[in-house]
Amino acid sequence: MKQHHGGPGKMTDRLIRLMRIITLVQAKPGILARELAERCETTERTIYRDMEALSAMHIPIANMGHGRGYMFISHFAMYPLNWSDEEAQAFMQLTDVMDDIRPLLKPAFESAYEKVIASSQKDRTERVEWGEQIRGMFKEGATVWQNNEGDEPSHALLTLLQAGISLNSIEGNYLSQGEMGMIRFDPYCLIPREYQFDLLAYCHLSERMRTFQVNRLHNLRIMPRTFRKNEYLIESYFRAPWTTKGSTDGDAIKIRFSSLVVERVMQERFFVRPVLTIEPEGTLLFETVIFNVEELFVWISKYGSQAEILEPEHFRALMKEHLERWLQVYSQK
Repeated sequence: MKQHHGGPGKMTDRLIRLMRIITLVQAKPGILARELAERCETTERTIYRDMEALSAMHIPIANMGHGRGYMFISHFAMYPLNWSDEEAQAFMQLTDVMDDIRPLLKPAFESAYEKVIASSQKDRTERVEWGEQIRGMFKEGATVWQNNEGDEPSHALLTLLQAGISLNSIEGNYLSQGEMGMIRFDPYCLIPREYQFDLLAYCHLSERMRTFQVNRLHNLRIMPRTFRKNEYLIESYFRAPWTTKGSTDGDAIKIRFSSLVVERVMQERFFVRPVLTIEPEGTLLFETVIFNVEELFVWISKYGSQAEILEPEHFRALMKEHLERWLQVYSQK
């Protein structure tokens, strides 16, 4: 078995020195071994050995050549610390017992601890400032009952962005049919809608991909649990099949658009890719699979009489009923 030379004190001294070397190189790219030795109160030979140890730890510090010193050769940085809220709270609790353990520690440990705490607080402040800037870039439409000063949807959006970038699961509440329910999900991507955002996520409860309205998400908390995006799930959700009758995945539908709106329809964006056919008369035959009938009626109403549902027959009947109810509203005196 390999023997370790030196006691815990020696190991602590070296750990502190390694952390200080990383900090110094990050703060002053191009710093020379001589200056590192002076700042760390050791010899240049020890600095060279420490650099070998850091290299073995895959810390990408390199000597850039004679007189050019050491610097990072990638975007690596020791700070800001990439730790969770739970880890930060646990580390900060050392302050409560510092008086008890101070006699057991080297004086340099306390100053190193204070620097880490200061860096953590700076990181938290920068993240809040970054979050405020990101929030300012998004504007969602407010519901009629929402207080004008309310900004909870923006908070939810910011949390989703943070978790989506770091690939962390989220826990929170979702308002559906007037009731608030507990949810846990992996955020995959945001889908822009008119005046709002939907979230495509893997729902842990239903064990499938689902869409959530962002403005219905409340009390979101980023969990320490991470996930790996399954690209197949996204592709499957946004796939563009032309399903046959009886499919349980969605309803196949055919719509004919007049030549007056063909260009407008062609410029629309769809998450389920439609099959488009320009007919001899200049009209457009639009074929796709829809999963929400109400969204279909809202969308097709934008085109008025320039759009006609051809198939399936029961959708034609539903659209006729929808238009008759609309006509009744305007027929009343």
